[in-house]
Amino acid sequence: MAEVPRGKGHCDFCWSTFRAHAACDADWSRRLDLSLLVDALCLGSVYNRCHRAAVRNRDSDSAKSELWQGVILLFALYRGSCYLAAPFKSFTTDARHGTTLYPQVKVDKTAILGAGAWGTALASLWGKDGRQISLWSHNAARIVRMEQTRENGDYLPGVKLPRSVEVTSKLGDCAGADLIVFVTPSTALRDIAIRLRKFITNPRAVFLSCTKGIEHMTGMRMSQIVHEVFPDHRIAVLSGPNLAVEIAQHLPTATVIGCDDMNCAESLQGILGSSRFRIYTSQDVISIELGGALKNVFAVAAGISDGLKLGDNSKAALVTRSLRELVRLGVGMGGNVNSFYGLSGAGDLILTCYSERSRNHTVGKRLGRGESVGQISASMKAVAEGIPTARSAWECARRLNIATPIIDQVYAVLYEERKPTVALEELLRREQKAEQL
Repeated sequence: MAEVPRGKGHCDFCWSTFRAHAACDADWSRRLDLSLLVDALCLGSVYNRCHRAAVRNRDSDSAKSELWQGVILLFALYRGSCYLAAPFKSFTTDARHGTTLYPQVKVDKTAILGAGAWGTALASLWGKDGRQISLWSHNAARIVRMEQTRENGDYLPGVKLPRSVEVTSKLGDCAGADLIVFVTPSTALRDIAIRLRKFITNPRAVFLSCTKGIEHMTGMRMSQIVHEVFPDHRIAVLSGPNLAVEIAQHLPTATVIGCDDMNCAESLQGILGSSRFRIYTSQDVISIELGGALKNVFAVAAGISDGLKLGDNSKAALVTRSLRELVRLGVGMGGNVNSFYGLSGAGDLILTCYSERSRNHTVGKRLGRGESVGQISASMKAVAEGIPTARSAWECARRLNIATPIIDQVYAVLYEERKPTVALEELLRREQKAEQL
């Protein structure tokens, strides 16, 4: 074995036939010839530095035969990070996580729990290439209509579901899935997870939370609830500036998947991502979830601003200060300041504060025009997560003693019947101070 000279960069090798960056590509294994894999075996040592070694081609059929019969393990380790191709087994992504070996994520069947607009859009997106999808709803009557029409007329009318998507109202039909996706309202997630637990038959099933919210009273994130119910399974989260109707129309968008196991995140990236649904990966699960949840509260505030016709200057200032408040509370709850400026923080905040298709913005706009919370909620089919999250965020801020003036006023409008105009005056009377970012 010959050591690769230093100075090639953290992921470069001295092979003329391929480079290690290809290992980061989810499709690389499909493009590599088997003989190349047999001829070149890369082993990376773990000393928090970038030592590399290469095995050169040997003109020996017996050697190739032995390698063919054995397991080919290709990996590159850089300061504890692990980049692996989908068909292989991997080590944990960080030395701190121990030395447990996890199987690569293999998804033959996906179950999506929640047949609202978001769940239906994901079923359409992931089922269009023939993947086996089970889309579950608690509403049996809706499922009957969807079976007959092959579309969700209540939430995404006109969007036909691919034939590979099976709709069901029986949780047991989702039990054997390799990937189980939660797209339920945040207030229902715990109950549905507990009901699902008795049906689970796949010990290697991966859970993916696409629900944006914070649990009332406990302050728990959705992935924490799922982990509490399914402690032996890998759990990931997905969040970003993603309007369901645009995803169903196959318009380009980007999102982020977070998981403590980076190999799991990268596997899901390769399985679920596409040119129109670009997925980025991260290990910062906390920030991804908090960004996706908290932005809904600020979207209600932005909608109130529009309902009161306060103008663009006012709204720009409000959204900017909302981002600062989101970061402040998010960091206090364990998030990373830099992550909140990504897709699930600033990206999702911008979208939901400005889009007329945002449910939370719509709620705020109607509040600003004088409607009550009860009137608005009664007239909406879908759940506006900003309403329950405002209460949970307010509770968390009180518990942590963190200043959240915008959240406080949204909470007061939603739960204390404060007039939006009074809430506005409360914000405007605050002491002027130096800008801190």
